[in-house]
Amino acid sequence: QLQASGGGLVQPGGSLRLSCVASGFTLDYYAIGWFRQAPGKEREGVSCISGTDGSSYYADSVKGRFTISRDNTRNTVYLQMNSLKFDDTAVYYCAAGPVYSTQISSYAYWGQGTQVTVSS
Repeated sequence: QLQASGGGLVQPGGSLRLSCVASGFTLDYYAIGWFRQAPGKEREGVSCISGTDGSSYYADSVKGRFTISRDNTRNTVYLQMNSLKFDDTAVYYCAAGPVYSTQISSYAYWGQGTQVTVSS
């Protein structure tokens, strides 16, 4: 089971750190992806991190503002989000899978989502 948390209401330019904690299994060697879904839009990939060599990917829309990291000792993956914009408003989901990929279909385990709202 994955549990995403850390969402909330933040002003434009603000920051949030999302956490994704696994229970019942270890995240070691799993690729972890962060996805988001805004109202009326399809779910999209935001960032992902490899479970083997630490490689990471960022969507162009968040590159330079978001940072993904993992702490295997805490069985947790983080998404640090800085310089938040209105367009970042969405429900954010974390997911785990065996393959480092930006494709939703590559991820077998999903958290419940955490709401991020950027508003003035």
